Amino acid sequence: MAMDNNGTTTITPLLSNNSGHDLEKPASFVREFGAESKRLWKLAGPAIITALCQYSLGALTQTFAGLVGEIELAAVSVENSVIAGLAFGIMLGMGSALETLCGQAYGAGEPRMLGIYMQRSWVILLTTACVLVPMYVWSPPILELIGETTEISEAAGKFALWMIPQLFAYALNFPIQKFLQSQSKVLVITWVSAGVLVLHAFFSWLLILHLGWGLTGAAITLNTSWWLIVIGQLSYILITKSDGAWSGFSWLAFANLWGFVKLSLASAVMLCLEFWYLMILVVITGRLQDPLIPVDAISICMNIQGWDAMIAIGFNAAISVRVSNELGSGNARVAKFAVVVVSVTSVSIGVVAMALVLATRDYFPYLFTTSEAVAEETTKLALLLGFTVLLNSLQPVLSGVAVGAGWQSLVAYINIGCYYIVGLPAGILLGFTFGFGVEGIWSGMIGGICLQTIILVVVTSLTNWKTEAEQAESRVKRWGGGSSDQS
Repeated sequence: MAMDNNGTTTITPLLSNNSGHDLEKPASFVREFGAESKRLWKLAGPAIITALCQYSLGALTQTFAGLVGEIELAAVSVENSVIAGLAFGIMLGMGSALETLCGQAYGAGEPRMLGIYMQRSWVILLTTACVLVPMYVWSPPILELIGETTEISEAAGKFALWMIPQLFAYALNFPIQKFLQSQSKVLVITWVSAGVLVLHAFFSWLLILHLGWGLTGAAITLNTSWWLIVIGQLSYILITKSDGAWSGFSWLAFANLWGFVKLSLASAVMLCLEFWYLMILVVITGRLQDPLIPVDAISICMNIQGWDAMIAIGFNAAISVRVSNELGSGNARVAKFAVVVVSVTSVSIGVVAMALVLATRDYFPYLFTTSEAVAEETTKLALLLGFTVLLNSLQPVLSGVAVGAGWQSLVAYINIGCYYIVGLPAGILLGFTFGFGVEGIWSGMIGGICLQTIILVVVTSLTNWKTEAEQAESRVKRWGGGSSDQS
């Protein structure tokens, strides 16, 4: 899919027959699939491990805080999921603009531009972090507004104040990671994240439990861990120059900022609408009559879904790099075939994950609860969890394709329509009006994910990849680090 100068959309089938290669021959297809799958896993494997390591930082802190006391657990949990979760989604989304620009510039053979792009993203994200600071400062009334008790809100608000350094680590970290990912330097990020996780586990035990520093120790370890990730990755870039992609700090970082801001905002809206969608499910479930058991059950399911989502995030990063690199290089057909390979691979894993959820639905709830009522409710929700896991094996991949190709604005509109105009109202209608409870709420929201996935499949299938490659070349020239920036 692409727009010409008159705003007309051009579409062609996903796999055309005039590509110069006979993909219909089984042997040729298998060889190509194997080669592309190998390239994919070199990116996706480390990206999955990185996502798991960074996800585990907050999870470990929450676990150690829970060993101190109930109020400490609640403070860390609420701050981590609501305040920091909101900031994480915004920062990750805005930083994802670099996946398009850095990936296409690197594919076009313009590595020097990557450093300029990263610095521009730093300027934008650091400014955004300053804008978000008041949310941390006034988090207690914000949390009370959404229904938290005064005791939990005040404890979480105090912890949020101590976690402001983490916010600025996010602002530097995500551009750095996109900068490295676009060059396929994913192992650097993985080793740094894994090393920091080991240190984080030890110092969390030392400060939170052994020395008895409680929430103060939790804040120190979590802040320090995120800043160690930033320092480790940045040290690699400054020492190695990243094969010419880093040429030092430049005033060009402040050029053409408005165009960068627009793409960053589109990326943020696109990803945040996805990131927050299932989080809203827990909030709405809390509005049911006698919500304690449904909320506990849905929280267990979301925990399972969160860990499974790390796999999808790895594939999201991998396909974003593959598509942006190949479009930047002008290899439209290779970009197109990479989409086929990652979709087949991710959906296959999704089918296995769905089968695992359904096969263990009578057992896995007891890993999280000793309550028979909560376990029974979780078992009832397992079918919906299985469908969600399956859908979320493909949906993030298609979002990664969108980021790699630069379709953030289009997907943002699709997400608004499918999630918040169709899925969310349908869930509220089924859950409350028709009395299906949490099953109805979740079913309606799954409908929104289904609709969004179908639309993205159609859009991707009808994309004119040759035209996308031409647009990538134009984008690299327009947002380059040279004279074009000065105009």
